[in-house]
Amino acid sequence: MLLQEYQILTECHYECRFHVDKMSSAHVYLRLNKGQTIDDISEGLLEDCTQLVKANSIQGNKMNSLDVVYTPWYNLKKTPSMDVGQVGFYNPKMVKTVKVEKRINEVVNRLNKTKVERKPDLKGINLQLKFLDSHCISFEVHTEREAINAAERAERKAQLRDKVSCFSCLMNKRILTTYLGNSPRFHGLAEEEGRIAEA
Repeated sequence: MLLQEYQILTECHYECRFHVDKMSSAHVYLRLNKGQTIDDISEGLLEDCTQLVKANSIQGNKMNSLDVVYTPWYNLKKTPSMDVGQVGFYNPKMVKTVKVEKRINEVVNRLNKTKVERKPDLKGINLQLKFLDSHCISFEVHTEREAINAAERAERKAQLRDKVSCFSCLMNKRILTTYLGNSPRFHGLAEEEGRIAEA
């Protein structure tokens, strides 16, 4: 396998490679979601990938009823005697085949409208993916810890509110008047409270 192709497959976490069987064609590299296998690829996505490699095959584009093969990247076998783009397979049982009866122009046109050609920085992408993978666990722990802290803060605020409302209730003039009556001590306290409130 060429170094560039190997880097694309391993460093960018592409799990699957599609191409037209026994013909020269473009390759489609598919990156699956975490925990997903090639058996989990949806019918729609499978059709998109197969139509794309058929449309970009010089011979295959003109033919009907051809096979498109796909396999996990680690099943690809490359020897020095093989041509550029040519691969074999370590385990033929891991290779899946899809029969493509004809080109579906609507699918190909839809995909071509979204086409963007880039020269990706493979090392940069690899570093970003490693960073995201390593920080995903710490982020989940951090988020859980923040949720616990927020719950504790809310509980403390509720307790403080209860204490303040209880204290306010005690300091309410009407309640104090009821309990203390016209005591001189109460009037002095009320005047002092009024001066503090004015200041």
